[in-house]
Amino acid sequence: MYTDVTFDERHIGAPGLAHGGAVAAACDDVLGFTLWIAGTPAVTRTLTVEYLRPVPLHQTHRITAHIVSREGRALHVTATGTGEGGIARFTASAVFIVVSPEHFAAHGDVSAFGDLLEQFSRRGGLDPEPS
Repeated sequence: MYTDVTFDERHIGAPGLAHGGAVAAACDDVLGFTLWIAGTPAVTRTLTVEYLRPVPLHQTHRITAHIVSREGRALHVTATGTGEGGIARFTASAVFIVVSPEHFAAHGDVSAFGDLLEQFSRRGGLDPEPS
């Protein structure tokens, strides 16, 4: 899975560069969306971002994510962010914990999800354990 992101003045850290927190948030979103590939709802347990090079504003960066493995309820996911010329600017790795759709009902506002949780329930996901 991949997405293209362009950081702008809303994401500024140093002059002309994206803030590391904005880069981390983009990574967390893309890594989280890979859960559609796994077909299961999950929550972030850990997120690690390695900043390899400065991330310029107003340039498109492609973040490509992959599910690496699953150990029980833990899904291990990685991503690489490349800028112009295919230069790797950052990498990320995360562990997501598979949860049941009921997890969100118990801990969040499920009305904001629309039919998303119902779709996960119908698909069956990856046999989440109760949380």
